[in-house]
Amino acid sequence: MSASTPSRRTSGSSASGQMKIGELARKTGKSVRALRHYEELGLLGSARSEGGFRLYGADELARVYWISKLQDMGFSLTQVQGLIATVESSGTAPEAMQSLREMFRSRLLKTREQVERLLQLERDLAESLAYLEGCRVCTSEHDLEGCASCDSPVHSDTRAPSLVAGVRLTTAPTARTSTVTAPPSVTASPAAPLGVAPSGRDPRQSP
Repeated sequence: MSASTPSRRTSGSSASGQMKIGELARKTGKSVRALRHYEELGLLGSARSEGGFRLYGADELARVYWISKLQDMGFSLTQVQGLIATVESSGTAPEAMQSLREMFRSRLLKTREQVERLLQLERDLAESLAYLEGCRVCTSEHDLEGCASCDSPVHSDTRAPSLVAGVRLTTAPTARTSTVTAPPSVTASPAAPLGVAPSGRDPRQSP
C-alpha cells in the first residue's frame, strides 16, 4: 500500500491519481478525523508529499471502502485490526484466504439471523399499524383499561397484535393499602362506688 512521493501536483492531485486527506474524506464519506484514526490504528497507510501532506491512492481508497463494509457488518475497528493481523500472519496466500473465508461465513450466518429478526419486526409493525388504524373511528370515551375489552365492530373479528396487546391494561391499577395495627387494648379497672376509695375504705372514716 505504499506510494511514491509525487514531484508535481495538479489541481490538488498528482498525475498518478493520488489525493489529499480531504479529497479522500469526500469520496468515502468519512471525516478527516476518522481517516487519521485509521492511520493511528495501522488500518490505513499514506505517502507524503514534498510539502508534508498525506497522500492516498487507489489502494487506500479501496481500504477505506473495505473498512466501511466491515463496520456495516458489525465489525469494530479492533476486530478489523485482528482480521488484518490474522491475514497478514498467514504463511501462504491460500491460508490467508481460508481465514478470511471462515470469518465471512460466520458473519453471513449472523447477518441472516439479523435479517430474519428484522423481517419479523417489520411484519409485527405493519400488523399493529393496520390494527391501530381501526382505532381512528372509536367514538367511545373510556379509559385505557377499556381498550382491553374493545367491542368496536372494526376489531370484533381481529385479535390485538402483540405490540398492542402489551400496552392495553386488563385491570385498573389498584392503590396499595396499608394495614394499621391497633395497640393492645388496656383493660380498665372497675369504677369504685361514689365516695369509696379504690382500697375499699370509706374516706370519711378516720385511719
